[in-house]
Amino acid sequence: MLSTIAGAKTRVLIVDDSSFMRMAIRGILTKEPSIEVVGTASDGIEGVEKAIALKPDLITMDIEMPRMDGISALKQIMAKAPTKVLMVSTLTNEGAKATFEALDAGAIDYIPKNVTDSNEAQNIFKDELLKKVREATKSRFLRVAPSIAPAGGVGRPTVPTAAPAARSAASRIHGKKINYVGIGASTGGPVALQEVISRIPVNFPYGIVVAIHMPKAFTGPFAERLNAKCSIAVREAKEGDQLKPGTILVAPGGMHTQVVRGSGGLMVRISPTSAYPQYVYIPSVDLLIGSMAEATAGAMLGVVLTGMGNDGFKGMQLLKQKGGVTIVQDEATSTIYGMPKACVDGGVADEVLPLGQIGFEIGKFAG
Repeated sequence: MLSTIAGAKTRVLIVDDSSFMRMAIRGILTKEPSIEVVGTASDGIEGVEKAIALKPDLITMDIEMPRMDGISALKQIMAKAPTKVLMVSTLTNEGAKATFEALDAGAIDYIPKNVTDSNEAQNIFKDELLKKVREATKSRFLRVAPSIAPAGGVGRPTVPTAAPAARSAASRIHGKKINYVGIGASTGGPVALQEVISRIPVNFPYGIVVAIHMPKAFTGPFAERLNAKCSIAVREAKEGDQLKPGTILVAPGGMHTQVVRGSGGLMVRISPTSAYPQYVYIPSVDLLIGSMAEATAGAMLGVVLTGMGNDGFKGMQLLKQKGGVTIVQDEATSTIYGMPKACVDGGVADEVLPLGQIGFEIGKFAG
């Protein structure tokens, strides 16, 4: 059931300058009995007007439009009629950069749009659209203020902060020895990861690897964005990369990433998805954290942030069996509490913390 209220339909507004895309999205959504398309708009100005007038539950928003682009429209909607918004993004470098700007401005998620007209591309878009609408309907709407960089500093999303009592509760995890950190996330992850990584000190002495469910064209620009906004170095991982202190490696999209022990220490191994067909989510958090648990013999910290599904649970389970340390994001600050909840319900979470506290707690391991 897509609706958050039993028996009610999810009311969707479609904003796109392409009549083909408006018809395609409408055609896909209207076939779902629990979705009602309440209107369409052909540019950002009309989109803002209809968002205010129609009060939809969810908006699909194109990025490039005449008169007013999707990001400008999104910012106005968040100020005048806060609504869950899914951005419809092209699978390009520029499309990725615009998408991350939209997520910072309050969009809940994005739908990759392949501009080809092949049946395969259309089916992928259909499946992705329906999946994202289902996720967005179930998600918690956390409004995020646009980042504002202080003089000489780094802008950060506004996130709930932890109470002093919550901070002291995590002190017991810091008695364990770690040498590396593995982090996984999905829906809501781009903003959450920016918040977490921005709190990690530049002199952090352990290598960090991140896996977030993203298409191939997005992880490179995402790593560049994090690198520009955070004090610690961030880049997309490549085959054979060594895990080094002071560097965060982002698993490339469209493939799976493992960490293995080589002659020079721990290193990255990139594999095609066909090598691990059992993993539905790409890149797999289970595969990354599980491989790190094996390679480090449990001397690591595993972190699972917001996301739909249960990816990360099996990896964290293996890590706990090997004596490792685990932190997961709490429900109140998660866009979607699926991945963290799987870890909590499975008994593999040492600490369940608000998003605003997690980066600080990771940083404490440097001491």
